[in-house]
Amino acid sequence: MFPLSDENPTVRTPIATYALIGTIVAVWVLVQGAGLDQNALAVSVCNLGMVPGELTGQSPLGTAVPLGPGMACVVDDWAINTWTPVTSMFLHGGWGHLVGNLLFFWVFGNNVEDSMGRLRFLAFYLICGLIAAGAHLAIDPASPVPTVGASGAISGILGAYLILYPRVRVRMLFWFLLFIRVIAVPAWVVLLWWFIWQVVAGLPQLMTLRPEVSGGVAVWAHIGGFVAGVVLVKLFTNEELHRRRLAMSEARDAFLGP
Repeated sequence: MFPLSDENPTVRTPIATYALIGTIVAVWVLVQGAGLDQNALAVSVCNLGMVPGELTGQSPLGTAVPLGPGMACVVDDWAINTWTPVTSMFLHGGWGHLVGNLLFFWVFGNNVEDSMGRLRFLAFYLICGLIAAGAHLAIDPASPVPTVGASGAISGILGAYLILYPRVRVRMLFWFLLFIRVIAVPAWVVLLWWFIWQVVAGLPQLMTLRPEVSGGVAVWAHIGGFVAGVVLVKLFTNEELHRRRLAMSEARDAFLGP
């Protein structure tokens, strides 16, 4: 199930959303070799990805985590580690990871920016990403496994969208075997379903001795980012911009009719 678009046109050009997407794509191509250079990809994930055990000092120096044939990420104490909760937000582990994150960001980010304004939106995005990183650290502070991806920050965008536009319909692509269909679903259904699945996936991590073993997905970063978005959205919303958005939506609905 993937979002394709929403029935929620923007009032202003979402420049901050475009800038963030452009930055993420540029990092993927210029720093990570677009996934075509496995060495560049591994080096970027290892050196610029967030390793919980490096930040907390709970993973022994020299601990090695395999990243591929003949490649491993070794726990170190480099100064750059302090910045990895930020740098990791702009890195990805593969094309599927990148495209999936940017698809959600493209559908939901522009409307949230429209109700916050550009600078507030940028700050909101970064803060949600940092809180998401903190949630992942809290769940497994000794993990030597590098974590990358914009999904924690984007999860905050999803949480904000749930509060701001719960009834807006989102066009979802449903794909099961030979059944393929695009169906418009209220945003609250889509986003709560997504959040529930994150919690279902994350609960087993609380019951194991090594919670980082979760299929390679930092679901508690998703959960932390989403909750941060729900809690913080009102602090970052520009009420004048949001009222303008709602007025435009009401006028559009009245024009289109039931």
